Amino acid sequence: MTRFPDFAVRFSLKRPYNRPARENSASDFSLKTCGIEKLEDQLESDRGRIINSAAVRRLQQKTQVFALERNAAVRSRLTHSLEVQQTGRYITRTIFKRLAGDAARYGLEGLDRAMETLVEMSCLMHDVGNPPFGHFGEAAISRWFSDNLRQLEPFRDDADSGSLKEPLSRELSCFEGNAQAIRLISHLQKLNLTFVQAAGMFKYTRAATEPAPAKGSPLDYLQKKPGYYFSEAGFVADMQQALAMEPGHRHPLAYIMEAADDISYCLADLEDSVDKGIMTFEDVASELKAAFRELRPHDYEGAHFNVFGKLRSFDELIEEALGRAHAEPINAEHEFFVWLRVRLIHPLVDHAAGTFIDHIDDVFEGRLNRALLEDDSPCHSVIETLKQVAVKKVFSVPEVETLELQGYRIIAGLLEHYRPLLMLSKAHFDDLLAGKRKGFLLESRLIKRMPDKHVRAYLIMKEDSPAGADDELWERYCRCRLLQDMVSGMTDQFALDEFRTLSVMEPL
Repeated sequence: MTRFPDFAVRFSLKRPYNRPARENSASDFSLKTCGIEKLEDQLESDRGRIINSAAVRRLQQKTQVFALERNAAVRSRLTHSLEVQQTGRYITRTIFKRLAGDAARYGLEGLDRAMETLVEMSCLMHDVGNPPFGHFGEAAISRWFSDNLRQLEPFRDDADSGSLKEPLSRELSCFEGNAQAIRLISHLQKLNLTFVQAAGMFKYTRAATEPAPAKGSPLDYLQKKPGYYFSEAGFVADMQQALAMEPGHRHPLAYIMEAADDISYCLADLEDSVDKGIMTFEDVASELKAAFRELRPHDYEGAHFNVFGKLRSFDELIEEALGRAHAEPINAEHEFFVWLRVRLIHPLVDHAAGTFIDHIDDVFEGRLNRALLEDDSPCHSVIETLKQVAVKKVFSVPEVETLELQGYRIIAGLLEHYRPLLMLSKAHFDDLLAGKRKGFLLESRLIKRMPDKHVRAYLIMKEDSPAGADDELWERYCRCRLLQDMVSGMTDQFALDEFRTLSVMEPL
């Protein structure tokens, strides 16, 4: 007899800090005990917590591609996340439409609204851990700590600081926005989301203290980047227990969030480049056709996409968008991308939903070791085409490269300015926080510039020392986290302003 996965076990109303008397009188927070209506009520609470969070608001002044952009039509992380949110909703609805009556056999009957909400909010939150200036910001934080960590007493090569020294050194030298997002929702902002909502953002499953797995090993894709920090290991373990997730595996909804991001950002970057005057939409069309032909020389003419019931080749999709644009007298560029998006998103969403269903056992277990759109299909070639053209024609242009270099220098410069706080011994830093400032004039001024909420998070984290950990090492790890929390939480503009202020430079 065929056994079908029961998705109901991957849904739970449990939160890190449940208040049974107010939120749920049952000690069992499972879906089967509490019911779908109660789940939907709790997810509405999650939606309110997320939308009203400072982390989401800050996305409006964080980089998508063009840092410090004044043109409101060019995407920020917030506008990008809204687009991902809509695509995630579309994929979820398509999954349920294709499952139809089979949803019941997978334990998904009646969960369509709940899944839409979960995926939407996971998509909205997926970039909240990203530092200023995007991936260059991540690289700047990682490089600075890699270059400077060994100068801190407990992390010195000759320091006898216990077995955690090397794992924590590895982690601090590899800042990752996805891991920071888990830290932000669980500890820094304590949104107290349901574990199932948090799991939808849990894209990578490796602890940052562990080395990356060898390519080709089991789950190497799911663990190619750090997914959480040592400081959040307890939160992740509780989440896995609440949702019956195996360590190293994903929650099924994370696959949908990832696919929505893959579909959304590639085309958006090209559209922004046209808004910025870097390319024309005719250039985009020409580059896309050439790149797709290069990726699929064996079946370029035979690769077709089902667009609302009609089969079209890639060239035909591009030509239809061009034709619409050339017939538009007011805003041809906008018309081109509207129709290109309409023509491409439908087959990409349909393919992602189909992959979810075709591999539903592996998706349920969270062991599908690739993205939903990562295969040898024409749809995957579309994603790769968009990425390749963006890398070649957008990310490599002087304006973008200059912005990236400036962002790197700003982040590295900020960390350098705050370095004196890391150089103090544990005893001296304790004195500084206690207001004993004698001999620490510079440091006392720097600590006052740090947000109180981050300092409070540091103090709580410091007291939660793991059993057997060296006190000096643990405290310095917490202090490094304090600095990374502060810098990564800045918006692009605030990071620039703070850097210019501390560098004694005139503001723009």
